[in-house]
Amino acid sequence: MERLIKSDFVIEGPDKTQEIPFDSVPVTYGRDAWNRFRKNKVALTAAILLLLLIFMVIFGPIISGYSITESTNTAIRNNPPDSKHWFGTDTMGRDLFNRVCVGGRVSIAIGFFGAVIVTVLGSLYGGFAALLGGKADMVMMRIVDILSSIPNLLVIILISVIVDSKGIGTILFAMTVTGWCPTARIVRSQMLQISQSDYCLAARLMDISPLKIVIRHLIPNTMSVIIVDATFRVPGFIFSEAFLSYVGLGIQPPGTSWGAQAAGAQGMFQFYPWQLLFPAGMIALTMLVFTLLGDGLRDALDPRLRR
Repeated sequence: MERLIKSDFVIEGPDKTQEIPFDSVPVTYGRDAWNRFRKNKVALTAAILLLLLIFMVIFGPIISGYSITESTNTAIRNNPPDSKHWFGTDTMGRDLFNRVCVGGRVSIAIGFFGAVIVTVLGSLYGGFAALLGGKADMVMMRIVDILSSIPNLLVIILISVIVDSKGIGTILFAMTVTGWCPTARIVRSQMLQISQSDYCLAARLMDISPLKIVIRHLIPNTMSVIIVDATFRVPGFIFSEAFLSYVGLGIQPPGTSWGAQAAGAQGMFQFYPWQLLFPAGMIALTMLVFTLLGDGLRDALDPRLRR
């Protein structure tokens, strides 16, 4: 009998020398969204500008070398911008760059926290309306229609008169008491589609509470829509606060915001235009940055827009 040797055997299996290379490697949803956002130069530039704005309002007074609580100096009041005072000085001789930075903290904080509040309330309300369905959904959405029909300015005036306060907390409450209604409509329309999916039906059969279904299933699967909506809501709150401060219903002295600074400088625009241009320019720039950022996030997070 002839003896077997190694060359008599043939190894069966894939030939690694003839592998077909893939054009691309699989990526996760988050990495794919980041790659698409990074390719959007306009949105990426807006994100960088937003970071610079936040850095300025936080560390601006430290960089300028002037104290936030500095007293008035009538000897240098209404000075134009120069090397010592980058944005000039106001009618009380205070450094306007410091005032813009401090006002930016208030305006951006109101925009951010206002967007967070209406996003949380609107997401939960819209999620429950979509999950319950039927008559409960109809009643809940009619409540939203009634609240949306009330003029926001009227609500703010009534709350300011009743509470007798015009602080940040009062303004936030007044702007968010009905401000969550549009978010509830958007979230409900998205969740109505998801609530009929197999995993939501399985969760109901397992007798899981509606709150857990909304938090664990419905909200995470509509997170892209929620994030984009929240991004667009931030400039809306900033503009609303600026408008309220401009007409005397917002932040009052000794507090300040971009709207309050613009309101205080409107009467002297013809003589000292920089006192109005800088806070008004910051409002316009911040709203533009958030709008462009929201457009970029919408294109990056929506898988249907993938090319």
